[in-house]
Amino acid sequence: MKIVPSILTADPKEALEMLERVEGAADRVSIDIIDGIFANNKTVDPQLFENVETNLMIDYQLMVKDPVNWVERCVRGQADRIIGHVEMMDNQFEFLGKVQEVGKSVGLAIDLETPVDKIDKTVLFSLDVVLVMSVDAGFGGQKFNQKALVKIRELNEIRANDNSPFVIQDDGGITLEYIDDTHSVGADEAIVGRRLFDGDLKENIEKFMKNAYKMGNGR
Repeated sequence: MKIVPSILTADPKEALEMLERVEGAADRVSIDIIDGIFANNKTVDPQLFENVETNLMIDYQLMVKDPVNWVERCVRGQADRIIGHVEMMDNQFEFLGKVQEVGKSVGLAIDLETPVDKIDKTVLFSLDVVLVMSVDAGFGGQKFNQKALVKIRELNEIRANDNSPFVIQDDGGITLEYIDDTHSVGADEAIVGRRLFDGDLKENIEKFMKNAYKMGNGR
């Protein structure tokens, strides 16, 4: 189980400060990109991170209209993985192909009320990541919704049956109380936002890791 710190902000200065804090505490960071159309919120642009010196692997979660149009910006922002929400995506194959074309890992994300079967089954085997929201996409500070656990379990069963290689991420409202639940049903990575940054980031990650294994699940 991996705990991935998340940055969701419209303030460029804060975004860069948060990224700096993640250095040394984790090896990967997730940056939420929201365009004001997908959700009534807006964040920094991926290109903010173009000239930042970092050893971090950067995930961009695209909560935007037509995520395929944001791929190049994410590349300029030093993306390692680019994850697009399916809800405002015209063509999943086009997005997958575009991200693979630029040599990055690719993922698809589903919002809280979006069923797993919204992801085209023929695409699943080619994905590196499937992200499941456990809150409504677009805003931090929401309460974890256990609907996500059903979808994580479903995805875990799918990949067990056909040996699909994708990693399952859970994002939204994850607390020490729920981290072991997400882990036990099949999540490989948990994205956690501001509660990780409240205090010592590395120590908070360790607390989440410890709780993730309460159920004795060894992933």
